[in-house]
Order: sequence, then structure tokens, then C-alpha cells
Amino acid sequence: MRLLLVEDDPMIGASVQNGLRQEGYTVDWVRDGSAAELALANGVYALVLLDLGLPRKTGLELLAGMRRKGLDVPVLVITARDSVVDRVKGLDAGADDYLVKPFDLDELSARVRALLRRKSGRASPVIEHGALSLNPATHEVTLKGVPVALSGREFALLHALLEKPGVPLSRTQIEERLYGWDEEIESNAVEVYIHSLRRKLGTEWIRNVRGVGYLVPRRP
Repeated sequence: MRLLLVEDDPMIGASVQNGLRQEGYTVDWVRDGSAAELALANGVYALVLLDLGLPRKTGLELLAGMRRKGLDVPVLVITARDSVVDRVKGLDAGADDYLVKPFDLDELSARVRALLRRKSGRASPVIEHGALSLNPATHEVTLKGVPVALSGREFALLHALLEKPGVPLSRTQIEERLYGWDEEIESNAVEVYIHSLRRKLGTEWIRNVRGVGYLVPRRP
């Protein structure tokens, strides 16, 4: 899952980026509103973490512009502005949630998971697909009740495929979800992860749509 962090404070930005990466997210970090606007143009982000007091373009200006353009990506405001007036302004400008600094990284991760769950239309925190179960909070996967050990990228790939069973993801779409700007992509990386998942789960769980990409079949 790829997130965009918009934060001008270097210490906070580094802490949030590292913390969310440890949770298995791909996190790109920009430090001003104009850079964020450019980053959002590629449409690859599942969620934006947005500070309000930004240089060049404020967080509220960026947020209002996103909503005017019809961008429906969830936005979690992270800011030191803790007054009720500021919270109301942020939510009315189009934010989906509002978290005041300083905050605990565990709470931040929980709010991120809740927003992503809401976006996918799920009420349950655990993704159940037949005999396969995936828990984004604990990074646990079970098949017929038996735990399956996955690497961070294998888990992220399976999570992406399970979001919309029956809908294929192309190799490019998978790479965009798994890798950030500063990460090198091996030419056959996606194929390697697909092969590993099939070996651990069984070949029937991930299908190749020739010329299109990969998908998890819908349940009958």
C-alpha cells in the first residue's frame, strides 16, 4: 500500500515515514504543498498524510484543490493545530480524519488502517476470502486456519490483490504499490513474489490474466 506523507518538519517526517514503513507501507515523503500537488498527479496513492502548516502551499489549500479536482483519496490531517475551529476547517475542507501532534505511531497506524478499510468498503478489520484470511493490523495470514509466513512485500502484494477479488492488477500497478521513489525495482521482482505466494498458498489463489496482470479469483 503506497502512501504520500506531506510534512515539512524533518524529525517528524522521518519518524512517521520509518514507522509506517515498518508497518509494511510504501511511503513517499514531500516537504511542501506544491511538491505534494505534483506527486498526487500520478494517482498512485491510497492515502495522504497531510500537515497543515506547509511552505509554498498550505495544507488546507492543497486539500481544497484536491477535492475540487475530484480526487477522492483519503486524507488524514496530522498537525499541531488543536483548536476546535482548526479541526472543523480541516474536516470541512475535505479531510477524512484529523490527528493532533504529538501522537503515538500506533494510533496513527490504526487510523490509517481504518481509513483504508473504509475506502475499500469493508467493515471488518480482517479480510476474509474463502479459506484465506489476512489481518492488516497484525500482518498475519492464515489458510484454512493455518498460519502462512510471508515477507513484507509478499504480504503487501497479497493485500493489494485481495482488495478487489476478480479485478486484475498489472505489473506496473503492482510495482507502484510496492515501491517508493527511492527504491530500486528488480526487473522480475513481481514475478518472483507471485511465484513465492503461489508456492506458499497454492496455485489456485493467484491467476495470471494473459496480457493484463494478476488477480485473486472471486469466490463462487
